[in-house]
Amino acid sequence: MDPGSISVRALTHSFGDKVALHPLDLDISPGGVIGLLGPNGSGKSTFMRLLVGLVPARAGEIHVDGLRQSGDGLEIRQRTTYAPGELHLYGELNGKDHLAFLLRGRGRAAVKRAEATATDMGLPLDKRVRGYSHGMKRQLVFAAALAPDVRVRILDEISEGLDPAKRSEVLDRIEADAASGTTVLLSSHHLGEVDRSCERLIFINAGKLIADETAASVSERAARLVRVTYPEGTDLGGAEKALGGDWLESLRVDGSDVHVLLSSDDPRGLLRAISSADALPAPIGLEHGKLSLRELYRSLYGVEGT
Repeated sequence: MDPGSISVRALTHSFGDKVALHPLDLDISPGGVIGLLGPNGSGKSTFMRLLVGLVPARAGEIHVDGLRQSGDGLEIRQRTTYAPGELHLYGELNGKDHLAFLLRGRGRAAVKRAEATATDMGLPLDKRVRGYSHGMKRQLVFAAALAPDVRVRILDEISEGLDPAKRSEVLDRIEADAASGTTVLLSSHHLGEVDRSCERLIFINAGKLIADETAASVSERAARLVRVTYPEGTDLGGAEKALGGDWLESLRVDGSDVHVLLSSDDPRGLLRAISSADALPAPIGLEHGKLSLRELYRSLYGVEGT
């Protein structure tokens, strides 16, 4: 396995009778920002904790930064940084001391880099953490996660709770870090930020891998999506037959909406089918073009993003 890469084979985990992660095979090449998406409870955080050994795998094989995980995963944690989605900080420590605590064993240079990042982001490092807002605490953890000189960073909901300006600043720093060759696995349910920063999008729902695509392929597919809305109560059981043709790649009905994935970005064949479909009433809404990632996942997979 290459340095900076992440690879899992048949990785599985359960909490009692509940399957949190179904057998998963995944390869992530070194470098770049990879988005891990999914609604709350989808298995994103469990997967990240498995990668760094904070949750023991029930079955499967994990390689991170070229090293096969074994034992309690300490060796992998020494070669990566991990920022958890849930924050549990020591309120009596001031920001500077807390960075030193978070980076214990990482060396003085890493602590200095974290202090510089935190200061640049406007954090009062002489103030006790108990007086920090949620967003300030998130930035403190981010500053610590960005500081060590490692090839892999695993960041779980790192921008959660930040205002748009701070979120953009965090993404700027992540993108710069990835541009230097670092592999960044970024978990988020803010689809706008992964649309901006990620070169590859991995979508998990209910512990299952739903999609694994490049950002370019996602944009291309989004450009072929059409949502047709009919009056409430319309029987859409025959929609696929009524609207079908060589322009249609797939079709999914959701309530009064028909989600169509075209075989090309030319919607004219579908528009002709809509206008001539005697079995269906005139639609009351139609949307075509580059839909948001939220719309993409709703249309393709029937799964909500936020």
